[in-house]
Amino acid sequence: MPSFLEISSDKLHRMVGTPNAPVIVDVRVDDDFARDPRLVPGSVRKSYTDIDEWAAGFAGPVVVVCQAGGKLSHGVAAHIRHAGGAAEVLEGGFEAWIGSGGPAVPVDKLPPRDRQGRTVWVTRARPKIDRIACPWLIRRFVDPAAVFLFVPTSDVLLVADRFGAAPFDIEEVFWSHRGERCTFDVMIEEFGLTSGPLSRLATIIRGADTARPDLAPEAAGLLAASLGLSRMFVDDLKQLDAGMLLYDAFYRWCRDATDETHNWPSAKKGG
Repeated sequence: MPSFLEISSDKLHRMVGTPNAPVIVDVRVDDDFARDPRLVPGSVRKSYTDIDEWAAGFAGPVVVVCQAGGKLSHGVAAHIRHAGGAAEVLEGGFEAWIGSGGPAVPVDKLPPRDRQGRTVWVTRARPKIDRIACPWLIRRFVDPAAVFLFVPTSDVLLVADRFGAAPFDIEEVFWSHRGERCTFDVMIEEFGLTSGPLSRLATIIRGADTARPDLAPEAAGLLAASLGLSRMFVDDLKQLDAGMLLYDAFYRWCRDATDETHNWPSAKKGG
């Protein structure tokens, strides 16, 4: 059982991918990280050696991850609490997370970060489905602070080169459709995030994005909602903000509510 200063892998796993997920800080020493250069989804790497410079920079709850959940992560968490933050330690550290079957994101698949530590992505303007779903996946499971640039199709690669951004959902780039699979499918696989709920969501997205409503009954509903959002917003970033809630709802249905039904009460009076 974890202490009141710790959180279990199982509990953290239920929080990852949701809007209420904590900030996850990986403080493994370089040698440990080099042996397995992957991250708990949504993690940011920090060094304990300069904790006095960054401990006060986290407003929300923090979960600290080291190799085995020992003195290093407890020391960092204590520093964060001293600076006024709320911090827990992942019980058993990264080793326990992997041992429990938790997903892990390979860092070599992440694009370079900007000076503020954010990944930067660029795609075509006026998004509909895949170009909202992919940013949702990245912000919920890869980099909560990720920056998304929406530009004219002809400028995507030029902007990517000039601003150090990763292009996605455009032809002839790494992060794009592969055969019948959407960019969302590709990101799940490449980021090591394959799971039952995300695979179910990917099928719905693929059906909506490629005019294949036969793939999942929910695909037509996602298409309708996505097209509706695209008519409601002129600003692509405001549409993305609204779309985050849409995909939060679809993900939670895929994870927690697929067996639930809803029926209007039909019992007659006096029955």
